[in-house]
Amino acid sequence: MDFDIQKLAINALPVIFAITLHEAAHGYVARHFGDQTAWRAGRVTANPLKHIDPVGTILVPALILLVSHASLLFGWAKPVPVNFGKLRRPKQDMFWVAAAGPGANLLMAIAWALLLKLTIVMPDHAYSDAMAEMSRAGLFVNTGLMILNLLPIPPLDGGRIMVSVLPAGAAWKFAQLERFGLVILLALLFTGILDTVLFPLMGLFLLLVKALFGI
Repeated sequence: MDFDIQKLAINALPVIFAITLHEAAHGYVARHFGDQTAWRAGRVTANPLKHIDPVGTILVPALILLVSHASLLFGWAKPVPVNFGKLRRPKQDMFWVAAAGPGANLLMAIAWALLLKLTIVMPDHAYSDAMAEMSRAGLFVNTGLMILNLLPIPPLDGGRIMVSVLPAGAAWKFAQLERFGLVILLALLFTGILDTVLFPLMGLFLLLVKALFGI
């Protein structure tokens, strides 16, 4: 049990910030393009308490980590409210609002990689191992969330990006898949297809990061 508690503590910060800052980024970019909904709701903030969903941000990742010992944590925050109709150019601006979440995960992955590199080159100290493990967790979790959310399946960010770039008629038809999005994701998960798609892409990205930073 001591090992499990230690593992949970090391993973908690990277997981919480990976999920919550992903959501905050959507609200920040939506505000930039004219939609004040998330801003007025107090959701354009780095404060995790404003984004935490008790089930999706805490319970589900903790159960996966402590019970199943899964290699890929899964979770979610409270969705940031975005009124696409209030964007200055709804269809075009939707691209940037949707891409903001994965973009935030990309920046966090790079930040954790830099921290890992710093930990490696610094002289050993009492917290070296914990910092290295937390950095690896942050890099892995943000990579997973980034690539998962870029899959072209509504309501994932990748699905909304597809809606923004497709011609109007095709975009409308593609957007209708959103009502089945959760079912599609669960089907991909339980059939193993999701792992088959995600892990090679994650592996390639992590190899690139490790090569760039020498970690």
